[in-house]
Amino acid sequence: MTVSANYDAIAQCNKCGFCHVACPIFRATGHESGVARGRLALLRGIIENRIEWNDELEDPLFTCLGCGACTTNCFGSVPTADLVLNARSEYFDKVGKKPAHRLLFEHLLPYPKRLHLAARTAALGKNSGASKLANALGLLRIFGRDLPRAEGIVEKLPMSSFRGTTKPGVYEGKGKDLKIGYFVGCGVDVIQVEAGKATFESLKKIGKSVTVLDNCCCGLPPWSYGDIENTKVLAEKNLKIFAETDVDVIVTDCSSCASFLKEYKKVYKDDQQKLELVEKTRSKIRDVVEFLHASEFGESGDKAKEVVDSYHDSHAVGTDAVQKVVSKDGKAIVTYHDPCHAVRGQGIQSESRELLKSLPNLEFREMAEADWCCGGAGSYALTHYDLSQKVLDRKIDNLKKTEADILVTSCPACMIQLAWGIRKHGLKTRIFHISEMTSYKESVVA
Repeated sequence: MTVSANYDAIAQCNKCGFCHVACPIFRATGHESGVARGRLALLRGIIENRIEWNDELEDPLFTCLGCGACTTNCFGSVPTADLVLNARSEYFDKVGKKPAHRLLFEHLLPYPKRLHLAARTAALGKNSGASKLANALGLLRIFGRDLPRAEGIVEKLPMSSFRGTTKPGVYEGKGKDLKIGYFVGCGVDVIQVEAGKATFESLKKIGKSVTVLDNCCCGLPPWSYGDIENTKVLAEKNLKIFAETDVDVIVTDCSSCASFLKEYKKVYKDDQQKLELVEKTRSKIRDVVEFLHASEFGESGDKAKEVVDSYHDSHAVGTDAVQKVVSKDGKAIVTYHDPCHAVRGQGIQSESRELLKSLPNLEFREMAEADWCCGGAGSYALTHYDLSQKVLDRKIDNLKKTEADILVTSCPACMIQLAWGIRKHGLKTRIFHISEMTSYKESVVA
């Protein structure tokens, strides 16, 4: 679909400016081109032939985080993130894709084994210091102007992936009837491996069986860049696996994956046959937060919305690490960061708080602007490092005010970004995936 086809939706913007107070990018820069009203004016200019397609449009089109906060604060609920995404697709058609995009979207994400090999190679380079040498020599610039500076965001990488040690297949659980499919997102698979292990153990306690799916990337990365063609390649692979797997529910511990899997209908809005399959699948998809909450409190639980020295290794992985933080003082302060794809993408907010408040030896403290984007936004920091850091600094300032020992979230990209902010600001806060916290409760109760 071209930008022109969205003219009516774009014209709904009445230029009131309420998007300004909700946009993390505008709050960081103060530039009109970095807020919904400005971006929509740009799209209108393209449609009305006052602006031509060229590479100067890259920044205003691609600096949007896609967090959706503007739409939440818009009286007309103009879906700016979707409209900008559609414009990115036409930008690729008119101006062209970059080599790094083709490498990632066409040759790595559709093939988990290739992704595992690339991740292992990256881990060898990262953990040995070779990536710093590559940075110094300028070799990383092929992947974007900001990647050399962003290389330090990830401190270390695991040498083996989750599915490298826990192969796809059916595993026996301790539950009675429920057959669970575990969709392993790329971030959990190759970076947040301990979170994957914690999720897997929790699912085995709940389900009669747990099937670790042989899925590929959910498709959100290319979709976010407007690469619809490669999004469909990934989505079709996953839909085929879903259709062929005998499970009652499909759980993923990446809120970004969960949100996008539930919205595959956007990918196939003009394909009725695919839409029917998407609808059958959608009813099975669960974010691990909502799944664990339902298992703990029942489906009819309270859904009321709530308003909401350099310390290395800020992401201290695993259940044992949680216990060490708690046992140090007998009680720990915990707070929560809402991933954009959880709070706005799926309406998940109170569930995470209830889970954390049910954990022993923890005091929950709400963080100001807990539902504001952290600036991670997938690979955003790799291409817009300075902007991502300004957004992150605001988040970390709010974290400091909580004096939290533990920061919890449910998105691997957020975990990477927040861990970097914690190290950069010299905090002693540790960050954990909510699955690791749930496993901690199980170990204490046991």
